Amino acid sequence: MLKRCQFTQSGALWQMRERNCESLCLSAHEQKGFLLVYKHIRMGEYNSMISISSVKKIFSTKNGKVTAVDDINLVINKGEIFGVIGYSGAGKSTLIRMLNGLETPTSGSVVVADREVSKIKGSELRQARREIGMIFQHFNLLWSRTVRENIAFPLEIAGVPKSERERKVNELIKLVGLEGRGDSYPSQLSGGQKQRVGIARALANDPKVLLCDEATSALDPQTTDAILDLLVDINKRLGLTIVLITHEMHVIRKICHRVAVMEAGHIVEMGPVLDVFKSPEQPITKRFVQQVTEPEESKETIEHLLEQYPDGQLVKLTFVGESAEQPVIANLIRQFNIGVNLVQGKVSQTQNGPYGTLFVHLTGASEEVNKAVEYLKEQKVSSEVITNA
Repeated sequence: MLKRCQFTQSGALWQMRERNCESLCLSAHEQKGFLLVYKHIRMGEYNSMISISSVKKIFSTKNGKVTAVDDINLVINKGEIFGVIGYSGAGKSTLIRMLNGLETPTSGSVVVADREVSKIKGSELRQARREIGMIFQHFNLLWSRTVRENIAFPLEIAGVPKSERERKVNELIKLVGLEGRGDSYPSQLSGGQKQRVGIARALANDPKVLLCDEATSALDPQTTDAILDLLVDINKRLGLTIVLITHEMHVIRKICHRVAVMEAGHIVEMGPVLDVFKSPEQPITKRFVQQVTEPEESKETIEHLLEQYPDGQLVKLTFVGESAEQPVIANLIRQFNIGVNLVQGKVSQTQNGPYGTLFVHLTGASEEVNKAVEYLKEQKVSSEVITNA
């Protein structure tokens, strides 16, 4: 017997009702959204902060209609740092703008913090937005206001008394590491400091969700890492749900628990970050993963290694999770009568665990080398022979 879940909203409470059906009464789009939600319910994981069901966004232009987001189904849990990655034009900015009502879906529903933001307007939408903070690539600060006044601005709009505003602003200045800069103007700040002001302002109304729209794209690598560390700290301290869109896999790798890869308006791949790093399925995902796991592995580099090590076997090893922290290579050297030369490698940390790649040059009797490669596979280390002697 097939069942259809019907969700109804009563204040902040969402209730599920089941209705028996003699035959399938769901469209293909409804089935996808239903099965996604039902899976979370059955697994006891339905603790969502954001629920996106069969969302499509079509823009009308002078050259015709453009589908920016096409049939997106997505559940983001409370307290999760969720990344959306894609190249320019993938639809990720349109998607995030629908989360706070800056864009309205052409069809489908968007629920954030128990409010269906895709269906509300006016004062109700303004109230909902107080629970959804947002930071931007270019900071969007008021240049005529000091740091303190920029942070206080949303509190002024909300009608918070002056004494309470001052207390809250002082707390936020300390939280984002801007002590001593409260009376500075944006023109006197570095890019990283400006983004810290933007983060503090976004947190002023104690939101449940923080949206980050390419928040580190205008920053240098060192400053980017500092801002990402701050976001992780805020997530842990406040239990804040963070949705981050970017075109940089380094950002996803460093702070996200799960990631969705977007291309041409679709989510083409999604999962825990470590799983996506371990086994990327789509070509676009593989390109993104290679940005941070194999920056040295260009065609020219491989050719150089083959020239440098013409004998033996050049093997690429991929370590995921526990295997990246075990003495696999040391054990390999002790157990097999072979030569092991570590050529190059890199280990990256994700929120789900470590991931790394290592190129090793193995020399010795062919039978012994082959046994060593099989041993590596038994240790849950992916092995790819680049060349044979």
